[in-house]
Amino acid sequence: MGSDDTGERPTRPTRRTFLSASAAVTAATAATVAVPSLAAPAAADPGPAGPGRPAHPQRPDRELRDLLRQVDPRRIEAIVRRLAAFGTRHTLSSQDDPERGIGAARDWIHARMQEYAATSGGRMTVELQSYVQQPASRIPTATRITNVVATLRGETSPNRTYVVTGHYDSRVTDVMDAVSDAPGADDDASGVAVVLELARLLATRPTAATIVFAAVAAEEQGLYGSAYLAAQLKAAGADVQGMFSDDIVGSSTADDGARDPYTVRLFAEGVPTAETPAEATTRQSVGGENDSPSRQLARFVRDVADNDATGMRVRVIYRRDRYLRGSDHISFLREGWPAARFTEPNEDFAHQHQDVRVQDGKQFGDLPEFCDFAYIARVARVNGAALWSLAQAPGTPKGAIIVTTDLTNNTTLRWQRGDEPDLAGYEVVWRETTAAEWQRVIGVGDVTEVSIDLSKDNVFFGIRAINRAGLRSPVAFPRPGA
Repeated sequence: MGSDDTGERPTRPTRRTFLSASAAVTAATAATVAVPSLAAPAAADPGPAGPGRPAHPQRPDRELRDLLRQVDPRRIEAIVRRLAAFGTRHTLSSQDDPERGIGAARDWIHARMQEYAATSGGRMTVELQSYVQQPASRIPTATRITNVVATLRGETSPNRTYVVTGHYDSRVTDVMDAVSDAPGADDDASGVAVVLELARLLATRPTAATIVFAAVAAEEQGLYGSAYLAAQLKAAGADVQGMFSDDIVGSSTADDGARDPYTVRLFAEGVPTAETPAEATTRQSVGGENDSPSRQLARFVRDVADNDATGMRVRVIYRRDRYLRGSDHISFLREGWPAARFTEPNEDFAHQHQDVRVQDGKQFGDLPEFCDFAYIARVARVNGAALWSLAQAPGTPKGAIIVTTDLTNNTTLRWQRGDEPDLAGYEVVWRETTAAEWQRVIGVGDVTEVSIDLSKDNVFFGIRAINRAGLRSPVAFPRPGA
């Protein structure tokens, strides 16, 4: 189910080879790579000619397949039904009623996270992350907002962090109605169920990097909980290299009854939300509208999670979110971090943001009976494949540049070496400027500079790290530099 651009592609004989690395760079930091000439049969779409081999998806290994097989649709169903049974989880509902309201839901989620942490051998910690939001849009009085956050600390790269969220607050037609039943099964008990199920499974497995599992509050009132979570991570100096919001991932059925149970949408922005005026000027000069860190994160997800182990097709949407709408990943985009939003393939608006009622014989309301729990489990597998692959692979290369000190038809790339103990080296990827996915891959070894006899004017380049197990990082898109 992967795209044509990332699958097996026949190739024509290469017309270019590598140049030796710049003489100014020592052998310890520069690569000289010979490119073999590959013959191929005629094909309708042989891909671009040039150095490297065709790009392939990263296949799930035995450990990842075992993890994904353990995702349990019955547990997911139990979570969704329990959260819906709190009546309402509106941000302005009761915080101290033990049976109904957002406080009861908060405490139940916290208890589940603590159970999972108890199996982690001390690697996972859980906190109630609270602050008081003063009156603001959709917050009429000072209101305590609490995120439930479980942090699985990485063993070798603990500051490198990946985040997954679902929001546990809910609403009905009137966003200020904190009294009426607001079961919020699809929006967004489904996302919280994904987060909890992955926390349960990953708690028992050591990871190289840190993963944060968060049930955030006040999304419906204006992304308040996720904004606070992002700010706290920023203040702590966390190196957040990827974030996913799972919001409305509970149903495979559209409003017209059509079903698409094997597709999940992944919304990823092009021009970065936090782009500075200077960065905008550079982008306008050299391109890169389709090469933001979030787009590279989305390409990575397709590479590792669109396969038979998840049973899902990941449909990347080139937008920050749905038309004129938004979710908690935006809080992380505002901090300058790569982030994207998972959501179901087609929405049924009779079961979102609606008062629970029967009107003209039609049931309205966000009720568990309209969820597809097997579908949510497959979405959890997509998230699990992405998070596991990110946390076990090296981090995205930093300091990636295309050297622009001389006018030349060659391309010289430089980057900083990562400090991962199992780092094996780097790969350069490239594609035609009109292609959506990386098309060719060049292994360059454990170096920090390479020169390629291929013009930067004609194609896009990227750099990714690879470890000794063959796991690859997301791609770093280089900027012009010296």
